[in-house]
Order: sequence, then structure tokens, then C-alpha cells
Amino acid sequence: MNLIDTPMPSDPLDLTGQVAIVTGGGSGIGAATAGLLAQHGATTVIAGRRTEMLDGVAADLTRRGHRCIAVATDVRVDDQVAALVDTTIDQFGRIDIVVNNAGGSYLFPLADIPPDRWDNSYALNVRAPYLLTRLAGRHMLDRGSGVFVNISSSSAHYGVVGGSAYASAKAALEVFTRQTALEWGSRGIRANAIAVGPVASVGALRSWERAGILERLRDIAGTPDDIAWTVLFLASPASRFINGGTIMASGRPISPS
Repeated sequence: MNLIDTPMPSDPLDLTGQVAIVTGGGSGIGAATAGLLAQHGATTVIAGRRTEMLDGVAADLTRRGHRCIAVATDVRVDDQVAALVDTTIDQFGRIDIVVNNAGGSYLFPLADIPPDRWDNSYALNVRAPYLLTRLAGRHMLDRGSGVFVNISSSSAHYGVVGGSAYASAKAALEVFTRQTALEWGSRGIRANAIAVGPVASVGALRSWERAGILERLRDIAGTPDDIAWTVLFLASPASRFINGGTIMASGRPISPS
């Protein structure tokens, strides 16, 4: 893609005609992202395990005049990720944007974290984005264009007490993002990550309370909409000269203690 020969669109945030897959789309950052992408013209396919929440988001967007479908998907399961991609292609004929948002964290002292929780952290935060990137990427490569936005965490840079599995998995996701950009950038595909700081979603608030860090984080936390706007920027032509990067969206750095 020769950017010099491609004029910037008059509205670089316009996603009309594009199709976006958003994992973890039933709540929090995923739901906010699906809504904002839809407002800017994208058809959205939201995926996740909690079908009732997914269906509610899809119904709300449809009522507001947007095209959106919900596909129940455990992003850790190969066949279900393949079905998500196939459904998107069957319904809409293309994939332009993938937001790898689904993830999860387990806060345990390093000496105490069970191996299955460690493995599941990597399954959610590294292997799942790999599965969807590989399969959706094949369609993007055939068309010569596409964008991946991977949701990472500021803990990959600063660490977080009890978050050895989560922080290291998100660091691996950022390396995977750079590798995707390196291998596919010359073929018209961009991949960037967002290192998200504390975001006061319902799930995060519960997790912080269990870990005893709610009071420390609540007053400095952002909102899902803050991250959705960053996703929109990276998914749109406005960021067309950014590839393989990580944007810090953390409000202000916090100490790992």
C-alpha cells in the first residue's frame, strides 16, 4: 500500500461499508467499541461466551439502525473461532477490522498461582488472539487490506501485584502484534495494540474488590468509552501510518505496588 498515492479520506473516521469483529462484545470495552464502530458506519459482529449479554448488545444496536449480529464464541476453542470467521464471511462477505478484546486476569501471588490458571491466562490473552488473527487474516490477505486492534494492558509495562500470568501474557500479545505487522504490513494489513490502564467495567470492579485494590484504582480508572475511542482511531484511516505499535491508554502511570 503506497500511502503517498492514497489521499486521506475527507472523514478519516468513517467506516461505512466495513465489517468489524469484536470479541468480548457483550459488555465493557467490547460493547462500547462495537457501539462506537457502528456509529461510524461499520457492520459489527460481536462474539463472546455470555449469549444473553451479547444478544442484548446486538438488539440495542439493531434498534438504533445499525447492522450487528451476535455469535456465541469461546475464543479459546479452535472450531468456535473458525465458525465465527465463517459466519462473518457468509453473512457479510468480508472482514475489515478485528478487535481482539476478549481476555481475562487472575490475580494470585506468583508462588500460589495454579498452573491451570496460568495456562488459561495465556489461552485467553495470547492463544485466542492468535487463532482469530490467523483465520481472519487469511481473508484480509486475499483482499490486500485489514486492521487488527489488540487490547493489551499497562501491566505488561509496569507490572501489577499478583498479576504475573496476566502481565506476561499481555506482554506476549504486544510482541505478537508487532510480529503480525512485520509479516503482513507489506500486504496492506495493520496491527496495533492498546495498553489499557484501569478501566471501571463491572467485571474489573469485582476483580479489584476481591484483590483488595478497589480503593486504589477506582479514582484513577477510565471508562470503556475512553478505550473505544482509541480503538476507533486505530481501526480507521486516521491511523493509517501506524503499524506494529502500542498506544498507552492508561490515564496516568500507576506503580505496581
